[in-house]
Amino acid sequence: MDSLENRTALVTGASRGIGEACALALARAGCAVAVNYRVREREAEGVCARIRALGGKALPFRADVSRAAEARALAGAVQAALGPIAVLVNNAGVARKRAPLEITEADWEEALAVNLTSAFLLSREVLPGMRERRWGRIVNVSSGAAYTGGAVGPHYVASKAGMIGLSRAYAAAFVKEGITVNAVAPVGIETEMQTRDLGHTAPRAAIGRFGTPEEVAEAVLMLVRNGYITGQTLLINAGGYMT
Repeated sequence: MDSLENRTALVTGASRGIGEACALALARAGCAVAVNYRVREREAEGVCARIRALGGKALPFRADVSRAAEARALAGAVQAALGPIAVLVNNAGVARKRAPLEITEADWEEALAVNLTSAFLLSREVLPGMRERRWGRIVNVSSGAAYTGGAVGPHYVASKAGMIGLSRAYAAAFVKEGITVNAVAPVGIETEMQTRDLGHTAPRAAIGRFGTPEEVAEAVLMLVRNGYITGQTLLINAGGYMT
């Protein structure tokens, strides 16, 4: 497993839930962490404070990563403050539940922009430096809904399935350059998005409980440390869907 000491990681949507857990896990592994947020400044500051309390290094960065100019500015600011970005976790996401025939163009465009385009925009910003250094890790946080259809709606499913395709395309393109690109596809993780936004108050998995953000973060950390796994999607769903 590769050492992450003194490497810089950027985690999008890191002010809560899975993003927060990933930021903490990467910090414990030795990374300086850029904690990206869009509106939750206080929560992002809290994540950074927790990392500093562990003896790590972290800074908050506000940006709407679905916008090209802000994604570019974010990448530049992170590298100026913390050094070259070696690890990118594309976790920023939105899940607005809609019935299939009630999805508007605005719903569709928002889901694609936040969940998929953001991953493309930031990957485009960090890949040139990763290629130059011949080392890089990108992990895209997709969803098991990409396989099962889920409960949010086709707009969400399409965006999350697109993340898996994007991961495979980049993995194939850069496999010889020391860069790995993978995805994780969680389901039933106990986050604010799951319980408040989607209203899932009881676990649906046969295991009888929700998954935790920390369990997803451990999987992300494994993919970051492992230089031989690329182009894969790891389902994290307590066996609810098996490949």
